Amino acid sequence: MHRFRWLALTGLLACASPDNPRTLNYYFYYDPRSLDPALSTDVPTGEVIALLFDNVTQFDAEGHLQPGLASRWENDAKGLVYTFHIRSGVRFHDGRPLTAHSIRDSYLRALDPGIKGGRAWPLYPIAGARAHAAGDTTVPVGIAAPDDSTLVLTLDKPLNIFAKMLAMPVTAIVPTPAPGDFDQHPVGSGPWRLVRWSHDDALLLAKNEQYWGHVPESDTLRIRIIPEAITQAAEYESGRLTIAEVPFGETRLWEKRRPAELQRRNALRVVYLAINTTRGPLRDVRVRQALNHAIDVPTILANLAGGRGTFAAGSVPPGIVGYDSTRARYSYDPLLAKKLLAEAGYPDGFAIKLWRSQRPEYGRIVQAMQQDLAAVGVRAEIVQRDASSARAAARKGETDLFFTDWYGDYPDAENFNYPLFYSGNKGPGGNLAFLADSGLDSLILRARSTVDTIEKARLDRVIDQRVFDLAPWVFCWFPIDLWAERPEVTGWRVPAIFNGQRWQYARRVP
Repeated sequence: MHRFRWLALTGLLACASPDNPRTLNYYFYYDPRSLDPALSTDVPTGEVIALLFDNVTQFDAEGHLQPGLASRWENDAKGLVYTFHIRSGVRFHDGRPLTAHSIRDSYLRALDPGIKGGRAWPLYPIAGARAHAAGDTTVPVGIAAPDDSTLVLTLDKPLNIFAKMLAMPVTAIVPTPAPGDFDQHPVGSGPWRLVRWSHDDALLLAKNEQYWGHVPESDTLRIRIIPEAITQAAEYESGRLTIAEVPFGETRLWEKRRPAELQRRNALRVVYLAINTTRGPLRDVRVRQALNHAIDVPTILANLAGGRGTFAAGSVPPGIVGYDSTRARYSYDPLLAKKLLAEAGYPDGFAIKLWRSQRPEYGRIVQAMQQDLAAVGVRAEIVQRDASSARAAARKGETDLFFTDWYGDYPDAENFNYPLFYSGNKGPGGNLAFLADSGLDSLILRARSTVDTIEKARLDRVIDQRVFDLAPWVFCWFPIDLWAERPEVTGWRVPAIFNGQRWQYARRVP
């Protein structure tokens, strides 16, 4: 048996050559931190988990919520009880059956206080889940599996985006009990199974021939670790990568040389300059609006970001219900900026600190912002730190301005309103502007709890307008993803959400 497995693995590795027509080649900038869903905190980990595991619900490449392990579901009139109907005949890669009981046990494992380093917050809306994660096992958790094909989840309060949260990586279903080295040797039920993980080099995945859904059309998927963008581009051009993201600085060149190979998509992401609304002059909304008028966002986007973005007039990206394409952004108007500063009592401007991380592409952007602010009398000192240190300072409220971006976890306006502007999420929760507005808080909570989809859409637009008026950010742009796909490849699409591309339909054509 061991000899048979060794021969099978040897044959698979041979077939996984980058030149093999049945092999696809992808890449990450850095090695995943773990392959255990309960420990997922970064994008590469989330992407691999979507390949190896299944969720009760899942996103497709367009960002639409689809049935996953649950073929269908419904909730009661109050929005508190969700009933999921689980597919029969699904098995983990090791042959164990996957049932509603497996899902219940997997969720409880993700909530186990002994699991260190994970983020189980997508499960916290379930009644008793937060207390269980804190170590209080006396509180019953609202997770029930009355039979193999039925999962019932009871929430502590209505949350209309809950089904989307079950598509998050941390809620992917694992067999229990899981071995201690599960994060290195994961077993899921997804369309791909892990063959080998050579840290800081590559991951090799093989298609799951017994998958309950669409079996991948290619035999193997090789994910290489390639930190440098210039190397990624070179490997793509040589045919050793199936796809590659186009570097911002080379956008015009690729558009000229390879226009037929390019794919664009509005990213579920926003680039912004967070304004700490609790610090000095920045407490005045007129000052914050002045900063918006002072910075020449159109020129920065065109010259320093390859023009790859849609100007932001709020925080909700295009393609999401709640986005308002008719709202005019803050115009670049230094004279108006000076007028607003004078009205606020700062005719001669003031001094502040503008923080940024060490991401290379941020350097010139922040310098351009500094020059624009100086033109209206705002003297901004640039403070550069590594990404974790800069983020930690912003979360502690130690920064005046912080240039950053926000990646959506799921495609809903709530994911751009609640974490980023609800007063209860100041700092570590995502509200780096430390904004506190009681009227806005009330609107956000109403939008989360209503079961009326039309009313939710209306509230999402009202919230985004209120945020825009309060100006807790300098609103910059919503990025546009630009990727190249090899001409001999079909069936791959830039995903709207990071875990929405499962590579099932991608293949090389003769």
